Amino acid sequence: MIRNIQLRVGLKEEGQDGILMRKASKTLGFPEDDFTIKVLRKSIDARKKTIYFNYKLAVYIKEKAPETSTYSFDYMDVSKAKPIHIIGFGPAGMWAALRCLELGYKPIVLERGKNVQNRRRDIKAINQDHVVNEDSNYCFGEGGAGTYSDGKLYTRSLKRGDVRRIFESLVHHGATEQILIDAHPHIGTNKLPKIVQNIRETILKYGGEVHFNSKVIDFIIERNQLKTIVLQDENEMQVSRVILATGHSARDIFYLLQKKKIALKAKSFAMGVRVEHPQQIIDSIQYHCKGERDELLPAASYSLVQQVKNRGVYSFCMCPGGFIVPAATSPGEVVVNGMSPSKRNNLFANSGIVVEINVEEDIPKYEKFGVLKGLEYQKDLERLAFTAGGRSQTAPAQRLTHFVEGVLSPDLNPTSYQPGLKSAPLHSLLPRLIGSRLRTGFTAFGKKMKGYYTSEANIVGVESRTSSPVTIPRNEQLEHPEIKGLFPCGEGGGYAGGIVSAAMDGERCAEAAVAGL
Repeated sequence: MIRNIQLRVGLKEEGQDGILMRKASKTLGFPEDDFTIKVLRKSIDARKKTIYFNYKLAVYIKEKAPETSTYSFDYMDVSKAKPIHIIGFGPAGMWAALRCLELGYKPIVLERGKNVQNRRRDIKAINQDHVVNEDSNYCFGEGGAGTYSDGKLYTRSLKRGDVRRIFESLVHHGATEQILIDAHPHIGTNKLPKIVQNIRETILKYGGEVHFNSKVIDFIIERNQLKTIVLQDENEMQVSRVILATGHSARDIFYLLQKKKIALKAKSFAMGVRVEHPQQIIDSIQYHCKGERDELLPAASYSLVQQVKNRGVYSFCMCPGGFIVPAATSPGEVVVNGMSPSKRNNLFANSGIVVEINVEEDIPKYEKFGVLKGLEYQKDLERLAFTAGGRSQTAPAQRLTHFVEGVLSPDLNPTSYQPGLKSAPLHSLLPRLIGSRLRTGFTAFGKKMKGYYTSEANIVGVESRTSSPVTIPRNEQLEHPEIKGLFPCGEGGGYAGGIVSAAMDGERCAEAAVAGL
């Protein structure tokens, strides 16, 4: 017999041998020898001064808990099977390829960037030398944007697919089983490259193909059917089904689709800044402590939202114990993002604080760009940040209180951002649409979290790649409504917002692409 129960464990009890068994025994009324337990979920409740760990347990009465997963991944030898071409090898592309192996079709992956090992050199170049490789950076390359920028797995997309299946697939490829338990699972940018490499090796082992430095520059379409894809080296590939999983920063793809008169839609998105606090400040607020947090507690995170002038102002991609990183994909722009290592043990906490932008109402001056108006607005803000930072990857920054007060900062706080910061009047440089709402939002956040609004925090510009400003439409069969054989997928298509949702969308697109082949 199996029963699920909920238990609360105090901070002083956490980690004590047998505490869960004793509490479960008391709750169930069974002796400890009569059952075994399996932890299904673990979370922290720090809303009050007394901190608790909440556990969800599966209790196996008069039987042993299963030692193996109920999930299995039955990959087939697809070396001689029909091909499915996949453009992009981020989460959507990776899980589309893995699903093809299960369905008996051969994934042929085309990735514009380099493999995870070789990406390191280009990431080092942007951090230390301020040199941006347009095809290999924090956004492009094996594993996509998530590989070297965090690995947060939390998602609200619970109705889009089997979230647990994605987690189990990650564990199958080397992730810690802890991600199956934690309420806000996280892998860490130091652990992800090996997992991504393992996924690639699975695809190759079963007969799939993965081609790096293979940038798609054109589509050849006949009678509304995608027939051929053209690569940068002028090689051509005949295709019947193409999953387009290029991510939210592949602007050249949006321009190509527009040039080919393939339908696109403008999409609302969000932009703003990164805010960086000493981690100890966030810990003291969230855990109600004055000194160092208890060693049993992870670096504290937060989630904030405020409505300002009919637009949401909210935290995005919060990184406790993390780093701010340069996420530009072209020279002449500055873009910042955040990431955390697996231990989340850096001295700083950072988060995007962004403003919702309604493309139909908020940027009338950009109407001349049609469906790409949001993209062009995004680009202009990134160019502004590049100029304000000194025309390098040095980012413009301001102390938080000075930004709200409208005062240039004479100096800045220490930072995790390797290319460095330059004091700039972001309060006057940012468009009013964004800047005025951010100032009101930060003031409101300071009231919600006492100590958050402080001169010890910097804001760093700009956080502009929260999501794609363009949607590539698709029908109920997940195929483009005008172009047969083209399956827009993941964040670049406007159908996902993170690793897990992109992976689930990749699986769905693989299933749709093979239908009828």
